[in-house]
Amino acid sequence: MRLLRYAKGYRRQIITATMCSIINKLFDIAPEILIGVAIDVVVNQESSFVARLGFESPQEQITILAVLTFFIWAGESLFEYLFQILWRNLAQRLQADMRQDTYEHAQRLDMAFFESKSSGQLVATMNDDVNQLERFLDGGANALIQVVVTVVAVGAVFFVLSPLIALLAFTPIPLIVWGAFFFQRKAGPLYSDVREKVGDLASRLSNNLSGIATIKSFTSEAREAERLRDASEAYVEANRRAIKVSSAFIPVIRMAILAGFLATFTVGGMMALNGSLNVGAYGVLVFLTQRLLWPLTGLAQVIDLFERAMASTKRILDLLEVPITVKDDSTTPLAAPVKGDVRFEAVSFQYEASQVGVNGVDLHVPAGNTLALVGATGSGKSTLIKLLLRFYDPASGRVLVDGQPITDVSMHSLRQAIGLVSQDVYLFEGSIRDNIAYGQPEADDAAIIDAAKTAEAWSFIETLPQGLDTPVGERGVRLSGGQRQRLSLARALLKDPPILVLDEATSAVDNETEAA
Repeated sequence: MRLLRYAKGYRRQIITATMCSIINKLFDIAPEILIGVAIDVVVNQESSFVARLGFESPQEQITILAVLTFFIWAGESLFEYLFQILWRNLAQRLQADMRQDTYEHAQRLDMAFFESKSSGQLVATMNDDVNQLERFLDGGANALIQVVVTVVAVGAVFFVLSPLIALLAFTPIPLIVWGAFFFQRKAGPLYSDVREKVGDLASRLSNNLSGIATIKSFTSEAREAERLRDASEAYVEANRRAIKVSSAFIPVIRMAILAGFLATFTVGGMMALNGSLNVGAYGVLVFLTQRLLWPLTGLAQVIDLFERAMASTKRILDLLEVPITVKDDSTTPLAAPVKGDVRFEAVSFQYEASQVGVNGVDLHVPAGNTLALVGATGSGKSTLIKLLLRFYDPASGRVLVDGQPITDVSMHSLRQAIGLVSQDVYLFEGSIRDNIAYGQPEADDAAIIDAAKTAEAWSFIETLPQGLDTPVGERGVRLSGGQRQRLSLARALLKDPPILVLDEATSAVDNETEAA
């Protein structure tokens, strides 16, 4: 139901694709009926079913059936093309939108959420889990619809031709449906566990690749390889348990199908021999029994896809439903021009499940002034920065910029007024130019170079063969710690914010550069 609520904007595409699947399946089962009619024409000729429609010549009847067959096959091909296009495009569109929605929602969540979740788990949800849903929509949804249409359409034909044989042919279906729900209940929790193990594995890979330098420096390659192997084996074992349950469904279905087919074949044959059933009708019933029951063998694969998709969908929707605690309700910007006056009034804050925080802080930094906060590690210096940027909201008290409570202004205007140079420098994969201009994408090279000179970064940039176009690598791995910090400082200076916050921003640079 949660997925249906999310997908309500795609209702028209879903209905159109479903109709094409239904029409395609109706065309698909029609040739078996025509075969039975053709047998009837050959056996009964002038007294056949088609003859009763006004076409007495057997040759004319066969010609009509041939023309009908052509149009039926053409119609089946057309609607197969349409449902393939519609379902696949719907799958791609829903996949892209769901991934975008989860990412945008995650961006609005407070930092406490990211501090309690691993990036690998989140990437697995936004990527692999979304892909699982796309795989089901790409093939499983159509297969499920066509199974239902086959049962209904073929059942209608059966009851018209012979209610007795219809009852015999349909006897296995309750067992098959019961088996489907039984295995669904068994497999559902197992596939949820599979998705969790995928997230754990992705998290382990992400952490190890991000920390590869630390792993190498502590010669921990063997230990980390073993931990990754354990995570991989846990995923394999979870999949093995799920596959064991889902695979058991196929033999059960096959035996049920055999029972239904033998009943139709035997009883129908006896009825045809004693003349109570038309030979052509018997042919239709035999062919349609296959059409009715054989597609149900694919139900196991469809249920497998469905369970994987539903387990993934639960994780996606759980993420989408995480409440936004630090809310950006205001559209009011900071009053221009922003001067940069910062005030903390009796501000208290505590992290969840931790005593670390700040208590009753009163602080005033007039516009244009510089204030240095000095204290022991964990005394709350970085916490004040997070409160100023509204990464968190204080438990009590308030923070003001230019006399305006920051909860009364939009986050965009607040953060536009602040330049942060963190002790944990993050550079994006791209060029030096891209990273310095990250906050001001429209900046020209002259402004970028000026900011780099002010941050004492130009001296090393101009020695590089590619200059500003030099790739920095993922997280800036191609640069030294000091070079990364100077680029981070240049990025903040180019933004030219009214409020500049340095959080141990020069911890990795030399004394001469820091003094400059």
